[in-house]
Amino acid sequence: MSRPERNVILMQQKFERKIPALLEKAGKKGMTYKELIGKCKAKKEEGKYFRLAVQKCKSTGSILEKKGKFFAPQSKGLYLAVIKRLHKTYGFAERLEQKDEVFILGSRLKGALVGDKVMIRLSKHTRGNLPEGEVISFIEAGEVEFTGVAHLTKGGPFITPDDIGNFDLRLEGSVKGVADGDKVTAKITKRGQGHRDLRAKVVKSFGQATRAAACCEAILNLNGVTSEFPSQVLEEAKFLAQRGIKNKELLNREDLRHEAIFTIDGADSKDLDDAISLAKYEDCYVLGVHIADVSYYVREKTALDEEALRRGTSIYYANKVVPMLPRELSNGICSLNPDEERLAFSAIMTLSRDGKLLDYDFKKSVVCSRVKGVYAEVNEILAGTAREEILKKYREVLHVIPLMKELSDILHHNRKQRGAPDIDTAESKLLLDEKDRIIDVIPRQRGEAEEMIEEFMLTANEAAATLAKKLQIPFVYRVHEYPDGEKLNVLKETLQALGLPAREIKGNGPSKVISDILDEAKGKPFYPIVSRQVLRSMAKAKYSETPIGHYGLALENYAHFTSPIRRYPDLTIHRILSDVVTQKRSLSDIKKRYSEFVGKSANASTEAEISAMKVERDCEDCYKAEYMEGHVGETFDGMITSVTSFGFYVGLSNTIEGLVRIENLPQGQYQYDGLMELKEMHTGKTYRVGEVICVTCSGVDVNAGNVDFILEEPESGENS
Repeated sequence: MSRPERNVILMQQKFERKIPALLEKAGKKGMTYKELIGKCKAKKEEGKYFRLAVQKCKSTGSILEKKGKFFAPQSKGLYLAVIKRLHKTYGFAERLEQKDEVFILGSRLKGALVGDKVMIRLSKHTRGNLPEGEVISFIEAGEVEFTGVAHLTKGGPFITPDDIGNFDLRLEGSVKGVADGDKVTAKITKRGQGHRDLRAKVVKSFGQATRAAACCEAILNLNGVTSEFPSQVLEEAKFLAQRGIKNKELLNREDLRHEAIFTIDGADSKDLDDAISLAKYEDCYVLGVHIADVSYYVREKTALDEEALRRGTSIYYANKVVPMLPRELSNGICSLNPDEERLAFSAIMTLSRDGKLLDYDFKKSVVCSRVKGVYAEVNEILAGTAREEILKKYREVLHVIPLMKELSDILHHNRKQRGAPDIDTAESKLLLDEKDRIIDVIPRQRGEAEEMIEEFMLTANEAAATLAKKLQIPFVYRVHEYPDGEKLNVLKETLQALGLPAREIKGNGPSKVISDILDEAKGKPFYPIVSRQVLRSMAKAKYSETPIGHYGLALENYAHFTSPIRRYPDLTIHRILSDVVTQKRSLSDIKKRYSEFVGKSANASTEAEISAMKVERDCEDCYKAEYMEGHVGETFDGMITSVTSFGFYVGLSNTIEGLVRIENLPQGQYQYDGLMELKEMHTGKTYRVGEVICVTCSGVDVNAGNVDFILEEPESGENS
């Protein structure tokens, strides 16, 4: 973008900020166009951009025009809002500035759907503790595409949407190729004065909604996630893969092919983007973290780069992966496969005997991995239980593995000492058959090998961020802000309710307080509850061009450097650091070149990560529900993990959670304490977070990813 173009945009944006602020001050009086342009001190030559700014403000609903005058919406009792949830007869909108919810009766929604940006007016009434309002006009109500289940019998065809509302929509147009009960994506084709007037048409059918695989396909499709790549992207990838590595490309690279370098990943991993080397000397360790040199292949402004930025991250669910880069790169020329020469970006770090980072050096290198290590096999070696064939496989690097464990233990100790919380999350491993049907769900086990690699990656990531901050170059940092004060209060109440000492928890306090809380709860039955509540109290980690530090790791400097095959921010900073280490550009040129792009990369990567996590979670829920479909009627011991006004959730040892609905509890009047307990007012019977109970799986909804439990009736003679 040229400087004049940038100046025009900045000028218009200045007016877009100033106009609503001025009108807010003017209140009910409002302002004429002439008064407004005068107050903004817009010059004659700026008139065009002022008009564009006014139009933009009107279209986004930040200002109103009435009878030749302009007003702030609030002065007329109007507010910008987004429809958040819908039920059959009512819905909820969130006011954008106030960040609070407003109750809206179905008759006053005017057919608004989840995600619609609307102008609402508050009434004098309240509903519970919420203000009540109505939709006045639509600000953004464009095309709506959604998933749902098609019904062709009993008065069909119609569709029951998954997310946009709790009501059925009449289908119009062809339903050829759609079967009753199919999971589909559909599009709104007609709006009206109410939801009864809405019409939709099927865009694509994926098969029966009782199959998790079909539901996942629909979820991916709706979110624009596909394993297919545009033809130009594939052509670029295939060319790079077929070309291989030329001798001239090895010039000016550090030759590390003689080093005992190897990868350690899951057994099924094919995108091997990191490898390790380690040596111990009298007074120090020298740790090498060797990362696939993806930025050498994925150059700026290529189709490959644009597609990688759009995707932002690889997506993993069940036993599948939707890669950020074509497999020709991710599993091929960029993957650090054993016994194959590969171009790498190496972080060579010197650490003291007590694990302090003394020095670091980033180098373009060429490596040749000695072995494709597998976590389970390395864990066996560390435990001394490895079979002869495993020892033979690792013979070239066997001497390094105990040393890796030694350094890893030191690094982990240091992390605990500086106050980084150890949060154990119950991750699931889904086992599927050849027909993509779920056959088992088990907790994902983390062994010593996984922890070793994690510590080494953390060290390399810290070194990369430290270098960038030292040089003051544009960079994409991984940041984690202090926890929210209100959420910490909830955590404090939870600890008190569980009988744990409530420490002085402050939002701007050290993370060691959180770490100590987790340590005190470890080994106790309610540890998962404490761990979950700690997670809920934390801010979400994100990408930023500003190095504000990482609360959860208790680090001042942190970035993501170690996974450029599957994360775009890593690829971004590889590109920047490549310019630094090769000295192709001066520091001032680097600052000019990347100053705008790092912000774009950080924002896009954060959004992609959030979207990917939701997709992965939704897909996993569908598969878990499918698994429990084969266990309806069976009884399980579980723990109450959370309580709500409509029931409570019970977690099983296999990581599956289900809901015990309040209507399925013994008859009575139940009161929710707003935190962790549901109490029947007459008998005093309570259902409390952390309580171990016996439940029966009463039903599942694969499409929604829901599992329902009911309480197991006590046998005659047992105490209730």
